[in-house]
Parts: sequence; C-alpha cells; structure tokens
Amino acid sequence: MAETKKLYIKTYGCQMNVYDSERMAEAMGGSGYEVTETPDDADMILLNTCHIREKAAEKVYSDLGRLKPFKSENPNLKIGVAGCVAQAEGEEIMRRQPMVDIVVGPQSYHRLPEMEAKAQAGEKALDTDFPEEDKFEKLKLRPKAKRAPAAFLTVQEGCDKFCAFCVVPYTRGAEVSRPVDRILTEARDLVERGVREITLLGQNVNAYHGAGPSGDMTLAQLIWQLDKVDGLERIRFTTSHPNDMMDDLIEAHGTCSKLMPYLHLPVQSGSNKILKRMNRSHDRDSYLRLIERIREARPDILLSGDFIVGFPEETEEDFQDTMSLIQEVQYGQAYSFKYSSRPGTPAAERALVDEAAATDRLHRLQALITQQQRDIQNSMVGRDVSVMFEKPGRFDDQMVGKSEYLHAVHVAGSGAKVGDIAKVRIVESGTNSLKGECI
Repeated sequence: MAETKKLYIKTYGCQMNVYDSERMAEAMGGSGYEVTETPDDADMILLNTCHIREKAAEKVYSDLGRLKPFKSENPNLKIGVAGCVAQAEGEEIMRRQPMVDIVVGPQSYHRLPEMEAKAQAGEKALDTDFPEEDKFEKLKLRPKAKRAPAAFLTVQEGCDKFCAFCVVPYTRGAEVSRPVDRILTEARDLVERGVREITLLGQNVNAYHGAGPSGDMTLAQLIWQLDKVDGLERIRFTTSHPNDMMDDLIEAHGTCSKLMPYLHLPVQSGSNKILKRMNRSHDRDSYLRLIERIREARPDILLSGDFIVGFPEETEEDFQDTMSLIQEVQYGQAYSFKYSSRPGTPAAERALVDEAAATDRLHRLQALITQQQRDIQNSMVGRDVSVMFEKPGRFDDQMVGKSEYLHAVHVAGSGAKVGDIAKVRIVESGTNSLKGECI
C-alpha cells in the first residue's frame, strides 16, 4: 500500500478560493495526499492566491521566500502556486522563485494530479490556460466524509463587467455558469454529508444562467430547484452585481423560506461621476431604487456592501456622496478599501488621489459603517432569531452559530449539537457577536 503524502494549502482571499482549495485537496486525494494543517511535515505546499488587493503578487513572493527553509530541509518537497496571482504572473513566478515546481491558474486546477506527477519526474509544470473542459466534471467526486453544516458551492465563475479597477475578468475569464443538474448533484452530496446550509458562489453570482432541462435558468430558478432538496435548510448567495438583480430574484427573497434574509450588494461609490469612471454601469439613483424594491419584498433583509475610497479623481464632494448613500441605506456589514492600482486595468493609468486624503476618507467611512453595524446589532436585542449551530464555543456547554441575518450568535446551556437549528432570543449585543438564549 502506497504511503500517504501530506498536502498543505494556504488560501488567500475570497470564499471562492476557499471552495477551490477544498476541490484541490480532493483532486490530490486521488494521488495519495491527505491535508495537513502545517507546512512543517508537508510533501506538497500549495499557495492558492488572490490578486484583488494591492501588492498581492509581492505578498506571495514574500511567502515563497519563507518556504525556502522547508525546501532546503526536504529537497523532495513540491511547491505550487495556484489561483489568480498564478494566472497573472505565469512563468514570472518560476523565474523569480526557481524552487516553485507548479504554477496553475484557477481554471486549470483539475489538472493538478498530472502536474504533480510531472513535478515528481523533475520537470516544471505550468498551466494557466482557460480549458474548454468543465473542471468541476473532471474532478473526482467528494469523499463521503462528514462536513461542517455550512458549505460553499461555486455555481458561476468569471466576469464580463470590466470594472476599471478589477483584474477578475483577466484572471478568471468570461462569465460561465455550471449546469443545473451538476449543481443539484453536488448539493445533494453535501447534504448527505451533513451540510444544512449552502452559500452559492460566483464572481457575479446573480448573473447565473446555467443550462437546465428546458433552457437556461436564472439564479432565482436555481434557488427554487435547491429549495426542493430534502435536508437543505438554508440558502445564501454571494457576490452580486446590482445590474443583475433581476425581478425573479427579488421576488424569491420575499417568497422562498430557505433563502436567508441577507444580501451582499456592492455599490463601490455613491458618486455618479466616480461610478461612471469605474465603469460600474449603474448610478446612485438606480442602486437606491433597487434597494427599495428589495426591502419591499423582504423588509427585514440585512444588507452588506463594498466601498472603494480614493479612486482616481475622487474629490471630497464625491466622497460625501458615498457617505450620504451609506447613511440612506443603513448597512449591517460592509467591506471598504482604499483604491489600489492593479496593473493591466484601465484605472491603473490614472493619477492617484493623495494618500493622506484617501486614508482619512477610509477611516471616516469605516467609522460610519461600524456605527451602523453596532446599531443594527443592538436592535436585535429582544428579537427571536433562527440560529444554526456550527461549532462549540470557548466555554463549556457553549455553542456558536449564525442567525439568518449572518450574525454570529453564542448560546450557553442549550444542549444543542453542531448542525442543529434552533429558535434563540437575543439578550445581549457584543462587539462582533450576539448572546442568545434558546427558547
């Protein structure tokens, strides 16, 4: 019997990379690898990278530098770089770090076993193609081990929007949607393994248009198909684009009981001038009207968003337009960043906003978002919510889970087990979580 080898994966960035890392581990499982939580005793190390933030490539090179001692101690160790930095940098990674054996883009990781075999034979393995075959179909079925009660499931990849600041269309490719039957098969498999909540993932997940039995289906139609899966209790999706928020998806938020009342809907800026310069294809008013329609369908929905401050040509007046939009919408969560230039994108050629001004704006925006988040959490005290417990807490007899609004909730003395869904009354609001009591 062949000796089991150990695989260490470091995952950077978004939930889609988390999902991809899981599938990479499954792909390598067929080649005799099992996942380890530390690189110390690994036979193969994979860095699954993200290219969204500033200096992403340099951070990867820095991490590769820290791996040199492992390679020195174990010359048979194989090191790979996967994901969006791999797609963007390609051969440059191997040129700058000759110890790297494998470079694989996010659309080719189903070929990892063949690439690993090539590396074992002493050859460098590079694949940053956009292959025609469906990588999800080429991957082996998930092993039947038990899973945590919440899981990610990628249904759509790529982006056709070409926002001026974003590298995703260049690293992930054009929008592609997985067929409905394959998603349903994967969802049922997850449920068989203990999953009760699935988050559907995509760069623009609400642009989903996967092939169904009678033609392409929208994301809402896919959700209604998943609604029929016995044992699946909760459905979420992320990340959405305002331009793809169709009528049937808005309606589903009001009528599908399994679709949770939480929506991540990035706007990026509240200034029409900046939105146009970002090539966002929506304006402030259309976004606010969309929010109104969503809240009409589901009044209690919790909204989160993304914001970029200091985008080229942003003035203080533009920034105040963003602040007023935030005040009008009232976000329960948000992700905010200073603009960082990404080589190869249209905005990379434009003059940057003064660094000190951009930093000051980011701090002011984050203070407003933090206050809104705190106010919404405080408003939950006294309310009854539904909590799915995901893990034990720090203290004896404490369980931690997520409410339907994606708030972290901890409960003591409930006797609940991982995977249980229970009615909980919120009794206290903390900095990043809520305290509840089972009803």
